[in-house]
Order: sequence, then C-alpha cells, then structure tokens
Amino acid sequence: MRYFCIFMICLISFTSCIRHVDVGRQEITVNKKIKTDPLRERAAKIVSSMDDRLIAAHVLISGIDGKGSLSSDTQTMFKEIPTGGIMLFSYNLNTDNDAIRNFIDETVTVIKNETEIPPFIAVDHEGGSVNRFMGSVTRLPPASSYWDQFNNEGRESTLAKIEKDSLESGSIINALGVNMNFAPVAEFLTDENRRFLSNRSYGPDPIFTAQAACSFMRGMEQAGILCVVKHFPGTAGSDPHYALSVLHLDKHSLYRFVYPFAVLINQGARAVMAAHTLAPAIDSRIASLSPVVMQNWLKGELGFDGIVVSDDFIMASAGNQRPEDAAVRSIAAGSDMILVWPGNLIQTHNTILAALENGRLSKDRLYDAVRRIVYEKIRLGLM
Repeated sequence: MRYFCIFMICLISFTSCIRHVDVGRQEITVNKKIKTDPLRERAAKIVSSMDDRLIAAHVLISGIDGKGSLSSDTQTMFKEIPTGGIMLFSYNLNTDNDAIRNFIDETVTVIKNETEIPPFIAVDHEGGSVNRFMGSVTRLPPASSYWDQFNNEGRESTLAKIEKDSLESGSIINALGVNMNFAPVAEFLTDENRRFLSNRSYGPDPIFTAQAACSFMRGMEQAGILCVVKHFPGTAGSDPHYALSVLHLDKHSLYRFVYPFAVLINQGARAVMAAHTLAPAIDSRIASLSPVVMQNWLKGELGFDGIVVSDDFIMASAGNQRPEDAAVRSIAAGSDMILVWPGNLIQTHNTILAALENGRLSKDRLYDAVRRIVYEKIRLGLM
C-alpha cells in the first residue's frame, strides 16, 4: 500500500494529459458506479441469453487462414465456434482494399449469423515496422519518430501530429472493417526493453510516453477503433516470442514502470494487453497467468474496468504449457480475451467448456469476461 500511495501521488502531479484525475478508493468507486449504467445492463442481458458454447467462444480472438474469401472449412469452424474476435496478419491483408473489405465482411457475417454479435476485427497497427497492410494502407510513422519531433519542435505540435496521424489512419482501416488495434505501446524505453521495443516506443520519458499514447488512443477512438494498450506491466530482454521476459525490478520501480498505463486508464483506455512477463517482485507467475497482476493490480489498484487481452500462449515467454490449458488458467486469473491460432481454436474452446464443467473455471468469471466484451461492442456502436 505504501508503494501504491507513492505512485498515486506521482500520478496526480501529471496534469497535462489528464483532464480529471480521481485516484485510489475514489476512482474505484466511480468505476463501480459506471458498471450499473444502461449499456452494462444491456450487455448483461445479452450475455445471460447465451449458452456455454457461445460464451466459451466469445472470449477467443482467433487468427484466420487465407485472404479474399473464406474457405469452406473456415466457415464451418466459425459456425461451430463463433469467436468474439478475429486477428488479421499480413498474409490476410496482402491484397487490395476491396478484397480486404469483402474478406472481413464475409467473416463478420458468418459469425454474426450464429450469435447476432459481430466479432472484433483486430490488427497490429502501431506504425513503423509493425504494419500488416502491405501497401493498401499508408504506413504510420514509428513511435520513436515522434520522440525526435518532440525534441525538435516541442510537445504541443507533436501530440497534435500523433492524434492527427492516428485519426487519419484509423479512419482508413475502420472503413475496411477493422475495429480493434493492438496498439499503442505504452512502455517507455529502458535498458531492459530496448532490444525488443526499439523504435516501437515513444521514447525514454514516462510522461511524454503517456501523453503520446493518449494522443494515439484518442485519434483511434474518434475513428471507431478500440485500442489495446500494451504490454502490461512491461517487457524486458529480447523478443518474448523467442525468449523469457523477466522484469528484475523492485515494487517501487515496477509502479513507476507502469505509470503510462495508469495515465491511459484514467484517460479512458478500454483494453489492455497482458504480457507473458515475469515480475518476481509481484508474483512468481507470468503476468498473463497472474491474478495478482491482472485482478489485484490492474483491475483493483489501477481501477481498470475494461477488457484484459492476453497475448497468445505459443510464445516462448509463456513457458512450456499447452496453449489451451494456459488459456483456461489465464481467464481464471483475470484475462477476458485470449489470442489463439486457428490450429488451436477447437481444442482451446473444448478445454474451456470442460473447465466450466469440472469447476476449474467458474461461470461467474467467464460471464464477467463476456459482459465486458459485449459492453465494449455496444459502446463502439458495433451492435
């Protein structure tokens, strides 16, 4: 609690990005009041009408094979398992905009026919090297270029440029059918994460990183895109797709490390990606499997009441475990959506259903996750 108080005092001092700062118990009380609003009540009613098959499918964001049109096998798979989201990669998007739009429309139709709830259509659209559109959409600048602009031209013009770029690019991809973006990166650059993040970070200053990520998020939200802020609580070492990520920081340093995430949450961030990062000062489990990180820290102390998305569990940093078992553990620990690959989708769905039956996963936790997802879809105007 002492570290939390110190951290929140630091947070209050940052006013250039935050319009209204309610902290500590007051903030959490406000969030609890929000949960009784009409949109949440509508979401709860919708979820209560869904059976377990649909509920277990709705917490999954699946990759998808092909481009241009769905194969018959893919159609059959999504009719049986109408996932809550679809993630698209370069191999899906290496075509013209009409083909991309038709592919997305067909996918949405197949899933919506089963559930009456459209899926999130997600991409990694940070800018720079993280760009899935192969020439059909103008590439956003790398985040690091804005740090350079800030140092040369000042804060105000740089933040305005970030929001303008984000809005313009977000409007283009939203017109194609995309409504979720795995961005921005909210980690400021350190010696621990530099090898992995490089130009994906807004730079070494926590305050500018928070402001820049706020500007990016505002632009995307205006374009109708839900941002998934990443990677909480942070990353360290080399690429976590191929190596273990460990944050060797004490509690005080960890609270400073997540400063931009706290600012974004106060500014209305509605989705956060949980990393497969181990923070031994907090818990012996990686963040994406830790109720201490996701439930107590992120949703509790930081007052986050949106969607926690867990990165996929085939990454090396997730450890040696079956992805479907990790998915169940992650949801039980506090995540609300899990990234899966098509080859793991059926087994993951079956494992979630089995976990509901044998008590490894409580129905209350799973239904809470889906209520959060449906609420965001209503809020975005997707339904």
